[in-house]
Amino acid sequence: MSKKRNGIPDRWLDYKSVGRKLPGTRFIAFKVPLKQGLNRQLESSEVFGLWELLESVQKQRLDLGLIIDLTFTTRYYSIQDVPESLLFVKIFTAGHQVPGDDTILSFKRAVRTFLRENANNEKLIGVHCTHGLNRTGYLICRYLIDVDGMDPKEAVDLFNSSRGHAVERQNYLQDLQRGPKRSNDGMDESEQEPIRGLASHRPSDVISEPREERWPPSRDSHQHRYFPPRATSHPQNGLLPNPPPHGEHFNQYRRTAPPA
Repeated sequence: MSKKRNGIPDRWLDYKSVGRKLPGTRFIAFKVPLKQGLNRQLESSEVFGLWELLESVQKQRLDLGLIIDLTFTTRYYSIQDVPESLLFVKIFTAGHQVPGDDTILSFKRAVRTFLRENANNEKLIGVHCTHGLNRTGYLICRYLIDVDGMDPKEAVDLFNSSRGHAVERQNYLQDLQRGPKRSNDGMDESEQEPIRGLASHRPSDVISEPREERWPPSRDSHQHRYFPPRATSHPQNGLLPNPPPHGEHFNQYRRTAPPA
């Protein structure tokens, strides 16, 4: 049972911090890492921030390159908390409802951009929402179905087994398994440039115990299909935008009302 603590997401403690890399892909899913001020409220064995994330991935003998944050808020951490070894993309994604086509396209663009710019390495794309389960699972599976041509059931089973928890929301599962594929038109176009993290060292007053989640080394050498580089644009001053009003679709440079 989760304990209620100020600012800690509801049921956050009920979920495993980090899953395994999805075999045959460059994806890894995890729950939202918390900034130092929130982790101070937790027991040392419960602490999970961005540096604990890096440690957990490294224990799997893997290398994390990009974080895609799908939470509909900026309160859990900021770009100042992200280690400078990582790139970061924010895609505000409302919970409970199936992500709209604009959000799906933004996710595909972020993934495609990273893959083609990292075709010569095995760096992973880390994806999280609050629990790293429903929005995260939906968008990873949507990419595998729409772009990689994976069977919907296979995609969902692959995510569930790798995350260590199963996607819970039935509307997400129904859309993935019986809904239409989404168009890939425009997914190789420019949208937002990933931001490099600004944290040069680990906070000194939050020290966690060794993580229990240890995985065997990956033997997977699958490579996605890559495309030529595209022109990019940069966010101003490295700052993240404010979240849009609830119910709107978000991307870095425009806000549009959802389709009627």
